Amino acid sequence: MKKLITAISYFMFMQAIHAQQVFSLYDGAVPNAIPCNAVQKEFIDTSWNKSGLLIVQHVTTPTITVYQPAKEKQNGTAVLICPGGGYGVLAAGHEGAEFAKIFNDNGITAFVLYYRLPDDACMTNKAYVPLMDAQQGLYFIRSHAAQYNINVNKVGIMGFSAGGHLAASASVHFNDPVRKELAGANLRPDFSLLIYPVISFKEEVGHMGSRNNLIGNKPTAAMTTYFSNEDQITDKTPPAFLVHASDDGAVKPENSILYYQSLISHNIQAEMHIYQNGGHGFGLHNPTTNDQWFDRCLNWLKANKLL
Repeated sequence: MKKLITAISYFMFMQAIHAQQVFSLYDGAVPNAIPCNAVQKEFIDTSWNKSGLLIVQHVTTPTITVYQPAKEKQNGTAVLICPGGGYGVLAAGHEGAEFAKIFNDNGITAFVLYYRLPDDACMTNKAYVPLMDAQQGLYFIRSHAAQYNINVNKVGIMGFSAGGHLAASASVHFNDPVRKELAGANLRPDFSLLIYPVISFKEEVGHMGSRNNLIGNKPTAAMTTYFSNEDQITDKTPPAFLVHASDDGAVKPENSILYYQSLISHNIQAEMHIYQNGGHGFGLHNPTTNDQWFDRCLNWLKANKLL
């Protein structure tokens, strides 16, 4: 019976997802791609959560899914959402589609990014491919701003866990487009929402699984520095809202703290909420508290005139 319920839930969830507009991220050939045998797979994983989480594996053809709010609710703000998964999978449900829908409820147009997962067999320069896809996602949103009634000065990025690392990377490397065809384009997010993010790739702080998947087991010092985002913040880095839990056993809360401290040292607006409990990967609802961090997020966006 439980398997039947899970299957029905999965079917209904997938029907809701496929009702949205899904686009290839690139026009024509996907850059840095190598023909390979990897096949994208979507499934419900009940080992993480009893109710089941939508997981996507082997993303080699990146896509962007558009979720539009009702026309009467649209406020011009847009968010590019990067699900987490350690640069090994995408937690595309509770860190993707679920947030797109609640953003829509609040008048925000959401774009869920299925960025490519690093794989030497399927791409060249795999370390830079997720960042390339995130930058292309921001370019896609601004290029279609008129079509989706978006204010080009209210385009943000959101990421969870390793997706938070990707969102932070896009927030600090916007003047360094991986794909040179985007030179001169506005790739700077106007804000970033970083939820239990991997920020640093330094051994004493960073999440080694994410680091190893992206830049390998023995990265150069230069690569480690480039992807340690707390060290890449400048006066032009966009403002950020951060959420973490003190008992996060996967990604140390020091990741958020270091990023927050660096933002403040550059006089950049930032707000951070660290909960006593919650662990890692709780998504929209931290089950250990009645406090709703997403409400705090909306308040922050409003206070900064981003909503």
